[in-house]
Amino acid sequence: MVEIAKASGFCFGVKRATDALEGRIGKFKGERLYTLGTLIHNNTYNKELEEKGVKIASIDDIEALAGQATAEAPVRVFVRAHGIPREDEAVLRRCREENPYFDYEDCTCPFVKKIHKIAEENSKEENLFILIGKASHPEVVGIMSYFDYDKLTFESSEALQRAIDEGVFKKYKEKTPIMAAQTTQNLNEWKKSQEILKKLYTNALIFDTICSVTELRQTEAAELSARSDIMIVIGGTDSSNTAKLYDICKKICPESYRIERPDEIEELNFIMSAHTRVGIAAGASTPSGVIQEVHKTMSEIFEELLETSFKTIKQGDIVTGTVTNVTDTEITLDLGAQVTGYIKAEQITDDASAKLTDMFKKGDEIEARVTRLSDVDGIAELSKKQVDAAKNWQKIVDACENGEILCGKVVDAVKGGVTVAIGANRVFVPASHTGVPKDGDLASIKGNEVKIKVIEIKGNRAIGSIRVVLREERRAKEEAFWASMEEGKVFTGVVKSLTSYGAFVDLGGVDGMVHKTELSWTPISTPAAVVSVGQEITVFVKSFDAEKKRISLGYKTDATNPWYIFTGKYGVGDVASVKIVSLMPFGAFAEIVDGVDGLIHISQIAQQKIGKPADVLEVGQVVDAKIIAIDEENQKVSLSIRALLDEAQAEAEAMPEEYAEEAAEATEEYAEEATEATEE
Repeated sequence: MVEIAKASGFCFGVKRATDALEGRIGKFKGERLYTLGTLIHNNTYNKELEEKGVKIASIDDIEALAGQATAEAPVRVFVRAHGIPREDEAVLRRCREENPYFDYEDCTCPFVKKIHKIAEENSKEENLFILIGKASHPEVVGIMSYFDYDKLTFESSEALQRAIDEGVFKKYKEKTPIMAAQTTQNLNEWKKSQEILKKLYTNALIFDTICSVTELRQTEAAELSARSDIMIVIGGTDSSNTAKLYDICKKICPESYRIERPDEIEELNFIMSAHTRVGIAAGASTPSGVIQEVHKTMSEIFEELLETSFKTIKQGDIVTGTVTNVTDTEITLDLGAQVTGYIKAEQITDDASAKLTDMFKKGDEIEARVTRLSDVDGIAELSKKQVDAAKNWQKIVDACENGEILCGKVVDAVKGGVTVAIGANRVFVPASHTGVPKDGDLASIKGNEVKIKVIEIKGNRAIGSIRVVLREERRAKEEAFWASMEEGKVFTGVVKSLTSYGAFVDLGGVDGMVHKTELSWTPISTPAAVVSVGQEITVFVKSFDAEKKRISLGYKTDATNPWYIFTGKYGVGDVASVKIVSLMPFGAFAEIVDGVDGLIHISQIAQQKIGKPADVLEVGQVVDAKIIAIDEENQKVSLSIRALLDEAQAEAEAMPEEYAEEAAEATEEYAEEATEATEE
């Protein structure tokens, strides 16, 4: 059997580039067509373009080509799907502006363009750009040209970890890392790289830039490899995505081979039989014609094998026979090829009370597996139960191929994972796919009903994942979350982590950030002065970017604004008990309410002139003061002790003589203290 992975051959970006070029060939008389470098990584296809008159140019050739372009012989250059450096595009643009008979068509894949934009928009001195990809690859070279400051490339997660261990990142500890991936990067390597960077930086900005088609292509290739005996991976020798595809297949199916042309199949050293399952996967730069030619060649090999094995029955084969006789102890079948088969009752059903004569009749066709074969007698002993079990097992296999979600029960916690029962079958779930935290107790989920996806079939063993289903459900929840997002929306969340510049709050699977300036109306040195990790707080959405998955949150409200608290409680003419918080040559600042201070000018401290505020007042002292002015625009308050003294004196003068003397003595006593303090 030969099976082709669905996501094989030209991806969207490559097809877009090839369609654009092929649609131009021969369209305008005299027009000369060039590609800037090879259009795609496939020598067979590029040779076909050359035969059609399309030439390959380098960036060093462009100015000369532009100078030669005329109305009779215009020149058009096609930019490859991998993209080019920013400076190369500038050369093309300048040449087009200088000569109307020279033009170019940018066939850069939109997925690559997206990474160009990410690099360019984040090109700031305070950032560090990190790209997971092969440094020499044209796509990577082009991407890195869009970032003008510190930048690093790593071909693998291992290379990233090695750089961290060697101290490469020490000089970048104050920078904000921006990480992206080459569009064809191995998905597992990308995930590992993210985990490594997150351990080093809490403020890393990570962009998922692996092409969705690449991810699908790798996933399908992995699934096809698991159910194949031989894998053929087709693609150009310079193709990065084909190389990664081959690595994935080779790890799962040891009998994996990489070719570029159909005629290379004859050179492969593999052994096939009529029961061999062959899978075919192809890189993004492989033409469909090449894929079909490989499929045709492998199918022809199969036909030859089938002809040589026609009507040959072997032990272990699944055969279909016609019932020739039925008793309550066994069934006899005609298997053809001069072989008679029989099935004992215990190999048909586990029900001891069942009567075979009621279940079957002559002429019925039964599918069964050959368990023992006597070539001399021409008799085969068969088992129907094994085939039935295999069909039930096929449901598991089909679920794996179709990505179907199954429901089962965790029946046992074993070394390295758990076993989930799905009907009569058992699926093993590795510990890392259970959803239980690392080093957690796997027995804690025993007996739970769970949703599961079968991610791999190895022989007669099924491997599943609970975590994949949880992740998909979480992703759906996130999509619903962003669909309902709006500015001003209020959330009750839990503080997840603190940084020097703010607090990250879990809003229910999605994090938002409260900048420290939004935590308090008064300046704070650290967010920890207001909130703590694990604390439940009420926040509101100030702004959000659904594409970048960023949410800016607010925490402080008008209800907690010290100025509003002050103006709600006091007005001009009110008397407040205030605490002296600082002394200046021109007066004293006193706290009226938490977060709002007022100025007592030196002229408003005493009735007589004093040398300095410290002669009368001291920090921490609590005094009564009258509010004599409120500047709403600048949020300033003027206070006066003297006004209260003047009022007290006026009241004393209006009092009956005996009370006036006591008030006068008190006023004189305060004045004497002020005079003595001045003299000292």
